[in-house]
Amino acid sequence: MRRPQGIIFDFDGVLVDTEWVIYQSWVQLYAREGQEISIATYAPCLGAGYSHWDPAAHLESLTGKHYDWAAETAQRQAWLEAELQREGLMPGALELLEWATGQGIGMAVASSSSRRWVAGWLEKLGIESRFFGVFTRTDGYPVKPAPDLFRAAQLCLGLSAEDCLVVEDSENGTLAAWNAGIPCVAIPNRMTEQSDFSRAAWRESSLHSLRETLVRSC
Repeated sequence: MRRPQGIIFDFDGVLVDTEWVIYQSWVQLYAREGQEISIATYAPCLGAGYSHWDPAAHLESLTGKHYDWAAETAQRQAWLEAELQREGLMPGALELLEWATGQGIGMAVASSSSRRWVAGWLEKLGIESRFFGVFTRTDGYPVKPAPDLFRAAQLCLGLSAEDCLVVEDSENGTLAAWNAGIPCVAIPNRMTEQSDFSRAAWRESSLHSLRETLVRSC
C-alpha cells in the first residue's frame, strides 16, 4: 500500500457516530406514528443525505398525514445534538488526526451533509483546524455517489488522486471515491456493515486499525 500524502475524511459515521443517532431519531418519530423503519429501508440515505430517498415523504405515504416538518425537524435536531454531545469523536479519530498532522499529511473533509452540520461539529469538537478544507452539499456540490465533493477536496490538498486516500463508511461514499479515481478505505459501522464495499481498496475495522496500517506503510 502506498502511503497517502493526503487523507479525505467523510464526516458522518467516520469522524463522529452521527448516522446511528440520526437513524434512531427517525425510528422514534416513526414509532410515535405507529410505523417502523428498518436500516435496510433507510440505507439509501447513508452517505447521501435525503436526496435519493426521503424518510419524511415515506412517513407521510405510510400514514396519509401531513406534518409540520419545520417543527418536527427542530425537535429531532435538539434531541440529536444532546445525544451527540455525549458521543464525541469516533474511537481512534483523534489519534489518527494527530499522527497524520505529525507526518505532514494534508487532510480535508468531504460530506453530503450541510456545512452548518459538519463545520459546526468540527468546531464543537475542537478539530476544525486539522483540515485544509471542508466541502459539503450546501457549498453547491452534488451529493455522493457523485465524485464532486472528493474532487474538490483533492484539489484543495493540491495532490493527485493517487496520492490521496478517502476514508468512508458507506456504499455511496466508496462509490463516490471510485468515481473520483481516489483510493478508498472502508470502515463499516453498525449502520453500514451489510453494505457493498467492493469498490473500496481495502477495509479496516476501526480508525485505530487504520492508523496502525498507515504507520506500517511509512
